[in-house]
Amino acid sequence: MRSRRSLLLGPARLCLRLLLLLGYRRRCPPLLRNLVLRWRYGKVCLRSLLYNSFGGSDTVIDSAFEPVYWLVDNVIRWFGVVFVALVIVLTSSIVAIAYLCVLPLILHTYSVPRICWHFVYSHWNLILIVFHYYQAITTPPGYPPQAKTDLATVSICKKCIYPKPARTHHCSICNRCVLKMDHHCPWLNNCVGHYNHRYFFSFCFFMTLGCVYCSFGSWDMFREAYAALETYHQTPPPAFSFRERMTHKSLVYLWFLCSSVALALGALTVWHAVLISRGETSIERHINKKERHRLSSKGKVFRNPYNYGCLDNWKVFLGVNTRRHWLTRVLLPSSHLPYGNGMTWDPPPYVITPPDSVLAV
Repeated sequence: MRSRRSLLLGPARLCLRLLLLLGYRRRCPPLLRNLVLRWRYGKVCLRSLLYNSFGGSDTVIDSAFEPVYWLVDNVIRWFGVVFVALVIVLTSSIVAIAYLCVLPLILHTYSVPRICWHFVYSHWNLILIVFHYYQAITTPPGYPPQAKTDLATVSICKKCIYPKPARTHHCSICNRCVLKMDHHCPWLNNCVGHYNHRYFFSFCFFMTLGCVYCSFGSWDMFREAYAALETYHQTPPPAFSFRERMTHKSLVYLWFLCSSVALALGALTVWHAVLISRGETSIERHINKKERHRLSSKGKVFRNPYNYGCLDNWKVFLGVNTRRHWLTRVLLPSSHLPYGNGMTWDPPPYVITPPDSVLAV
């Protein structure tokens, strides 16, 4: 069979080679020369399409789901403003109920020292929530320079075709690379990166505290309001005024909304706190997990080069250099910049524990 194939294909290959050789001669007709050049160009294009050192099953799946990714990215991009408006409306509704419904009840039942404590704590918590949410929305996360620089880069972005520094990743929703990207948050309509990561986490933390405070503080009022709601369908109906009915429904709405947000946002806050304690972002967590499994199969141990220890990681993240900064930069509104420029990651001078090496046997 092989000898027959060679006998049949031999003359065809010989004719093709003759045509290719004739294609380079000046005496060859222009039509034949163009045909040979187009044949060679077609072969190069076909090989470039079929061969790719980065190709594989993941590339095929990503290409197949590219329309789905495009749809999700555009939906999140356009609905980001709606999500931000929803956060503002829901938060404003809770504040309005606290002033119109809860505050009159507190003034008639609580003692003066207890009223003063609630007044100071609630307004301190509200100021921190509003400040950090505004800063997280309006502060750009940080973008790598697109001009030529002498900064060390680890790779080239396949989407932007620009040098990509360490810890930088491409956001398909913002359509650009982000320094120390954690994720794109639709509730902020912004990426969470190097310059607004602290604002995002502080907003989640203080919003969780505020929701827990409202849930526990209004528990007795919620029980009374819920018991009153159950009597609305009795015959004869209870003699509640319109204001009292609205107060009952508002207290039930406040407790359910604050409790649900406290559970959901509290879980997210704990998750990010664990990542910060490890010196990781959400994206780096998945990358480091794969790298840890790859090195463990070779008998090696992975060490995160950006992990300075739990306490030092929090100091770097919060920008705490002295003890006074725990008050002025954590417990009070502060717009100080994070350490570094987001492109080079030398350990700060106040970090005691040096980072471990990436690989250790």
